[in-house]
Amino acid sequence: MSNSTVANRYANALFEIGTEKSNLPQLEEELNTVIEVFTKDEELKAFFENPRVSKDQKKNFIREVFKSFSQETVNLLLVLTDKSRMNSLKQIVKSFVDMKNEARGIAEADVYSVRALTEDEQQQIQNVFAKKLNKNTLRINNIIDQTILGGLKVRVGNHIFDGTVATKLKRIEQSVVSANK
Repeated sequence: MSNSTVANRYANALFEIGTEKSNLPQLEEELNTVIEVFTKDEELKAFFENPRVSKDQKKNFIREVFKSFSQETVNLLLVLTDKSRMNSLKQIVKSFVDMKNEARGIAEADVYSVRALTEDEQQQIQNVFAKKLNKNTLRINNIIDQTILGGLKVRVGNHIFDGTVATKLKRIEQSVVSANK
């Protein structure tokens, strides 16, 4: 079974529980914190990857460190530890957030620009692309890319809207070359 299939199953179960208990935003916040902790702390990663550390020791660690988190988040971490699937955590969180966003009509967008976008510019982009994609809200992650001469490239899921100057110049070049054939 592929890692993404496993991740989707765990994410779906967590999403259903979170929907039932109406705590999806809390779960998302907690899971993002867990990911941040596991990403930044190399010793913690080594601890969980060490085969000499028993599953019981790892589970006790989780219970202690994440005791202020919801029972759903702690249970997920315990099950992942039990099943030796902690390496799937990042994909599970991504799938969970995608499900939550889809249910709420929210899309995540990476907007590539040569400079940081102002709040007004981000709001305009949000308004235009939320309508295009039939979403209520568009969360913008502005990525500065110095290779862009001008314009924007917007990536939402598998959709890429490329309005960069370089792409426009390529299209002009292609039309001129094909017209001269």
